[in-house]
Amino acid sequence: MLLGVFIASQNPPAKLADADKAAVVDQLAKILVEKYVFPETGQKMAELIRKNLQAGNYGPVESFPEFAQKLSEDILSVSHDKHLRVGYAPDLIRMSKTKTGDEDELQRFQSRQSRMNNYAFKEVKILPGNVGYLKFNGFSSDPAAFPVAVGAMAFLASADALIIDLRENGGGDPRMIQVITSYLFEGEPKHLNSFYYREGDRTEQFWTLPYVPGGKMPVTPVFVLTSNNTFSGAEEFTYNLKNLKRATIVGETTGGGAHPVNRELIDDNFWVSVPFARAVNPISKTNWEGTGVEPDVKVSADEAFDTALAMALETVFAAEQDPRFKDYYRWHLDAQRAKVSPPRVPETVLQTYVGSYGPRRITLENGSLFYQRDQRPKLKMIPLGADTFMFHELSMFRLRFIQENGRVTALEGYYDDGRKDLSPRQE
Repeated sequence: MLLGVFIASQNPPAKLADADKAAVVDQLAKILVEKYVFPETGQKMAELIRKNLQAGNYGPVESFPEFAQKLSEDILSVSHDKHLRVGYAPDLIRMSKTKTGDEDELQRFQSRQSRMNNYAFKEVKILPGNVGYLKFNGFSSDPAAFPVAVGAMAFLASADALIIDLRENGGGDPRMIQVITSYLFEGEPKHLNSFYYREGDRTEQFWTLPYVPGGKMPVTPVFVLTSNNTFSGAEEFTYNLKNLKRATIVGETTGGGAHPVNRELIDDNFWVSVPFARAVNPISKTNWEGTGVEPDVKVSADEAFDTALAMALETVFAAEQDPRFKDYYRWHLDAQRAKVSPPRVPETVLQTYVGSYGPRRITLENGSLFYQRDQRPKLKMIPLGADTFMFHELSMFRLRFIQENGRVTALEGYYDDGRKDLSPRQE
């Protein structure tokens, strides 16, 4: 985080004077009363911190960071708004006030940092079974981020299903939300979300765009991964798609922050992030503030990816009519099902498979079967069922034990292109 860079670089702050505390409380109270999205709540927060100052509750607080933390805790005790907090960052504030030529120094720093972070886009790839995967950890507002988003969506356009990973996404610009969402719809624009702004008593609507570069995916099954760290704009993206019934949400309930914020300067040391508007979904007529977005399939964040990939493969497998392609999806679906719910094969059964099968040899070591052909490396066998096994190292190859009259007689190797070869048992 940018803020963390500046906090870490500062010298230890001097002791905070009582007069400085009073000035900070007074200015913070004014900002909350004038700017916070809910006027009554802003007034209550202001009254609380003024009361605490008069009661001497801030007297024992000596350090600048500790004072910021204490003020944050007090105003949050009233609002419970996860976007609202006070921060201490004099270097950041100084840079925000300093101009270098025609360009703000802070803006140059932030732009470079965004570029070095690839505008929060972390992974874009095609998974086995032609399932697209997109992981990005923020909805960047940098103009240079939008071509990156377009490129990512173009790469994924031919996928048969799409997984969007927002488990580490902390939010961002609604315009980026609008762009990425527009690739998932066709035809008449869809009303995604609105924001009500206290200042000016006005509402701004966000709809899917009539045009975005490249191909769209209006019927591609979409699965969105969430965690309790999924926050703010990432929650909006999830909430929009859930209410439009355009995606299946897999993972954990999200963080619960629905208010866009501005960073207001209190003085040369302190700032406060102030929610100045609130989201209003056109379907639910409300938002996810304080509650988060509930997933359709509730699993831990760690389990969300494997669960969603299994669901994606099941979806495309069920929809496929051509038997040749159906076999392709079945191959990858079987592997993913085994990963999500590993079959348990008793060791007594595994023992019956041990032996030599022509150039192939099966051994049992520490409760697992291992496969070796000639002098090649030994590979651990992963159960797909009681008599069928796959390999992490050889995704295109599997083994099946053939039995006759209750006795294992052969080992069949088979491939994802339909080829098979049989090795009779020798011992």
